[in-house]
Amino acid sequence: MRIISKKILREFWTKHDDCEQQLKSWFQETSNSSWRNPKEIKKEYPSASFLEGNRVVFNIKGNKYRLIVKINYDYQMLWIRFVGTHAEYDKIDATKI
Repeated sequence: MRIISKKILREFWTKHDDCEQQLKSWFQETSNSSWRNPKEIKKEYPSASFLEGNRVVFNIKGNKYRLIVKINYDYQMLWIRFVGTHAEYDKIDATKI
């Protein structure tokens, strides 16, 4: 899976260093994945939530942080749409971000 863009994660963990290792692990695991559908993601990440428009919400560091991505399964591309605290996540519309 090709992830666009790691820079967003790097900038976030610079401000929230308690999640650096978890975000790096997620990035590495996802980069080495070739998910073809939500079912395959759910096998690796049982707590992932799926939204319309091929968006997936991952819980980071015990749900303290949220990561929203948009996936194109056919092209094996993943775009990071949002990373933030749970409180910041509650203030956005995850289906439109």
